[in-house]
Amino acid sequence: MSFMQEYERWLNSAALSEAEREELAAIQGDVKEIESRFYAPLEFGTAGLRGILGTGLNRMNIHTVRQATQGIASLITGLGPEACRRGVAVCMDCRIKSDVFSQEVACVLAANGIQVYLFDALRPTPELSFAVRYLNCIAGVNITASHNPKEYNGYKVYWEDGAQIPPSHAATVVKAIEDTDIFTGIQRTAFPEALAGGGVRLIGAEIDEAFLGRVLELMVNKEVVAQAAGDFKLVYTPFHGTGYKLIPEALRRLGMKEILCVPEQMVIDGTFPTVKSPNPENEEGFALAIALAQKENVDLIIGTDPDADRIGIMLKDKSGRYVRLSGNQVGVLLLDYIIASRREKGLLPAKPVAIKTIVTTEMARKVGESNGIPVVDTFTGFKFMAEKIKQLAEDGNYQYLLAYEESYGYLMGDYCRDKDAVTATLMVTEMAAYYHRRGMTLYDAMAALYEKYGHYGEYTENLVMPGLDGLAQMQALMKRLRETPPAKIAGTAVTRIRDYLTGETVDAGTREKSKMELSGSNVLYFELADATRFIVRPSGTEPKIKVYILAQGETAAECQDRVDRYSRAIRGVVGVEGA
Repeated sequence: MSFMQEYERWLNSAALSEAEREELAAIQGDVKEIESRFYAPLEFGTAGLRGILGTGLNRMNIHTVRQATQGIASLITGLGPEACRRGVAVCMDCRIKSDVFSQEVACVLAANGIQVYLFDALRPTPELSFAVRYLNCIAGVNITASHNPKEYNGYKVYWEDGAQIPPSHAATVVKAIEDTDIFTGIQRTAFPEALAGGGVRLIGAEIDEAFLGRVLELMVNKEVVAQAAGDFKLVYTPFHGTGYKLIPEALRRLGMKEILCVPEQMVIDGTFPTVKSPNPENEEGFALAIALAQKENVDLIIGTDPDADRIGIMLKDKSGRYVRLSGNQVGVLLLDYIIASRREKGLLPAKPVAIKTIVTTEMARKVGESNGIPVVDTFTGFKFMAEKIKQLAEDGNYQYLLAYEESYGYLMGDYCRDKDAVTATLMVTEMAAYYHRRGMTLYDAMAALYEKYGHYGEYTENLVMPGLDGLAQMQALMKRLRETPPAKIAGTAVTRIRDYLTGETVDAGTREKSKMELSGSNVLYFELADATRFIVRPSGTEPKIKVYILAQGETAAECQDRVDRYSRAIRGVVGVEGA
């Protein structure tokens, strides 16, 4: 069926509301917009769905949500009555229509005979992962688009271990979705009936308490917080999202007395009216927090994204200006602090290990190995880290201390299997209090780590490729780099190329090939003669190519010079002009 035929089918469907029909009627004659909405279904990946809100096959709406849920239901019912009895935990964030979509998920699952545990209000993503494990559910669904702009929403699926749904089950869901007519193939019951009949059970406070209890158990040295609490203050912002309730409460239980929340951003609002983008990676979102911190003379600012799985921090530098620490820097600080504090308390496991992604700073490896602790790599994304954590737990050979990625995601402990800004906020606060007692900020602490472990610098550039041509452009770019890889980048020789799609490395001099442990991800990794890493990969969730530079140097100036030099070379290497 062509995109125009699909458009006409939707326009004439009795399943559409009057408002949806008016929305589609308004784009009649706009072939480009119709094609954008109907050229293909939203792709169901290993994490679920994510897309722009609107009416259409390639948009997030109640019809695509119902169809995806019917696919999940087909998977679960195929596993038998016990899987249906164990049920599915369902959660939502603050985004537009998240409440509507979460109820639609519950209604479809219940109609298929699957028990539903629906949170009574919005909750952080990591609490959903925790709830799946705590309630012994077969699966979980979270309506969230994480830190994407307000125009987006999403549908994230978890499996029984609290990690994102594995590829084999995702493939089953995809097949079930393809076999399900989006309008006539859905089983659905009314929400009041599902609630009254017990097919949907509301959950909330009990899970909050259990979750917070496990989070607080992970703190290593609460005493330093108590010691610093009299004069140590922090500013917190949830960016209008799910961290607004649990994170301030967790900080209070940790022992913090001076918690200043940004009032304008404590208001739950899926339009994110005070920020251009609710992403803690972006400094501009911290403007209100900085103003409050300046007024109150606060050293530390913490922000969490709308679904509270990522954390960003800002703090004063030597000049008194508020600066952002990168995700790489926060991870290195946490790893060094966790190792030292656990060792001091006698809490370091017999065989500790740290986990990072292939695009995360190599400084983490230096910190770990300098302390006799191995650091293992995974592909980008916490689903891969969760797989590694599960493997380590099953093998029993190693116990992980910290898993983190450069994009501001961190996890400790075994209570959930996705990145958690609640625990990360508490751990960063404990660490900041520790240094505060020693007359240092985290900015000072980071400078000390560079002196101790060497100077490392990182840079990431996003090459946006939107529209229908974007995917083809990204594919062509990766194909060209594989077929004719650069011999030099910014004048420095490429010594080795890792192709994580095939799992092969190629020595640039001898052309000798060898196999790697990791394979199956569309990433090209160029090792340069000066130990710089130049990495290219398409984003898994957005229409863009991401290029990472991981550099190091004898001095801070040398390191920064390399970051600057290679960042200027990015567009020439990948052959992309413009933003």
